[in-house]
Amino acid sequence: MSNENINITESKPLNKKAKREKVHSPNRAKDFKGTMKMLLRRLSLFKWHVIIAVVFAALAAVLNVLGPKILNILMTKLFSHTGYEVSEVTKFGLIIAAMYLLAGILGYFQGYLMAKVSVGVSRKLRTEISQKINKLPLKYFDKHSYGDVLSRVTNDVDTVGNTLERTLSSLVTSIVTIIGIPVVMFTISWQLTLVSLLQIPLAIIIVFLVVKFNQKYFVRQQKYLGDVNGYIEENFSAHNVVKAFNGEEKAQAAFSVINNNLRTVSRKAQFFSGLMMPIVNFTSNIIYVLICLVGSSIAIKTNNMAFLATIITFMTYSKLFNQPVSQIGSISGTLQQTMAAAERVFEFLNEEEQPDESHKTLTIENVKGKVEFRHVNFGYNPEKEIIHDFNFTALPGQKIAIVGQTGAGKTTMVNLLMRFYEVTSGNILIDDVPIQDMNRSYVRSLFGMVLQDTWLFEGTIKDNLRFGRPEATDEEIVEACKMANVDHFIRTEPKGYDMIIAEESNISAGQKQLLTIARAMVQNAPMLILDEATSSVDTRTEILIQTAMDRLTKGRTSFVIAHRLSTIKNADKIIVMKDGNIVEIGTHDELLAKKGVYSDLYQSQFESGEDF
Repeated sequence: MSNENINITESKPLNKKAKREKVHSPNRAKDFKGTMKMLLRRLSLFKWHVIIAVVFAALAAVLNVLGPKILNILMTKLFSHTGYEVSEVTKFGLIIAAMYLLAGILGYFQGYLMAKVSVGVSRKLRTEISQKINKLPLKYFDKHSYGDVLSRVTNDVDTVGNTLERTLSSLVTSIVTIIGIPVVMFTISWQLTLVSLLQIPLAIIIVFLVVKFNQKYFVRQQKYLGDVNGYIEENFSAHNVVKAFNGEEKAQAAFSVINNNLRTVSRKAQFFSGLMMPIVNFTSNIIYVLICLVGSSIAIKTNNMAFLATIITFMTYSKLFNQPVSQIGSISGTLQQTMAAAERVFEFLNEEEQPDESHKTLTIENVKGKVEFRHVNFGYNPEKEIIHDFNFTALPGQKIAIVGQTGAGKTTMVNLLMRFYEVTSGNILIDDVPIQDMNRSYVRSLFGMVLQDTWLFEGTIKDNLRFGRPEATDEEIVEACKMANVDHFIRTEPKGYDMIIAEESNISAGQKQLLTIARAMVQNAPMLILDEATSSVDTRTEILIQTAMDRLTKGRTSFVIAHRLSTIKNADKIIVMKDGNIVEIGTHDELLAKKGVYSDLYQSQFESGEDF
């Protein structure tokens, strides 16, 4: 072996539990002010809807506050025996009915407007998250569970949307009511107004203390909800494995632990949040009694029976005043949960993105397929470098096989070629052009990929085959399927190429693999990365897959992660990895003649049928 030197120690990916423990630090300090600013920035896109809704909510609150005032004028006349007409009572009744009807209409329209704002903001946030996912480096998803990301897209965004729809207008109504009622009461009796206002400082102190103490529990609640989602996603995606190993009880026990964490913190959050309304109601009832006592004392001392109307009106206002105070207490709990959810969303949106490469327009006019690794160094973690000074050249059209035991570094080479990860130092060149100088999307377009995991998306067969090249014609698709030995299978289906592929579709692993090969053929990229996946299919399907792969690789530079060594006998070069090092490079016959590591692997596999 010449100058092909490498030292690789494949880092093990974090398991799901480790990911969750790393992501969810429930005691981390929160930026409430910053989160609110970012949420208001999204709301500003719908500012006119919000302004009109707030005006409608305020007007409705004003009308509801003025209702008892009008009724007080009528009752004062009745108690003072100054004389009244039935028509006058009817007039007052119609005025009050009209006010409450208009308040109801305004309330309906402000609710409709806030529903539009809620849906719009939720749509905006989900769009931003979707765009963000495409900009995040692969290392983010190596460190975070998919369930946690899913929870941010669904639960957290829904929490923010529901709060905007139900809480914002209620908050405006409550504030206007709390301000309006004392103003109106002062015009009736300043003494009873002072008694009524005693509950305001009490309510403010209670709300402030509960909010300050309870915020941490709402933050933890959203975090543990992400844990639950992550665990469910993990177990449902591997449901067959759980069943096969009789792991239902173990899975249920593990889920119970996570679920109990969520229950415990949710119970604390709701308990302390639920304390506000009973305490506020208690203080309101005390004020209610004081109004009756003080008002009766004033009526007796002044010998003014008409003051009884004022007492009744203040009792009405006291109960009316209690509603927005209690509502603000409830809203404060909801806002805590919403801020915790919003912060998780914005935390995701503020994650470090891949550098923008829109300015990189360098392309290769006629791609020949020469790939060179020149003094490449790399580590998944900065403190642990796993590839040291790797030098290797694949000539145009060559088939390069990478073999070795699990964890030898085979997948690392693919990650670097596709720029899923960036090299620490050195260069990878395609036709003598460093891939770092080209847009990563362009680099990836130069490679067709057939992976061991046969990912097919829900949609028609045509849609799946066009995934890498949307402009492909029907004729090109059919031709690719014939070369991939899958055309016959497709035509046996009732809808043929328009058949919908879904989770419930009865498609075998081999048929899925052939479809992914056809997809790569449709893409028609000048170079290929193949993760051989024939170990889980029958012999006849294996032959079909191998034939299709041979057709696919013809004339293209190909990097094959080999599992069955018998399938790479015709490779131009075979890179053998063991214990993190490249130990041999050569053709099949050359390596067998050396009677080294490759020979041992081949003989052991030939004898035992073991795959790598």
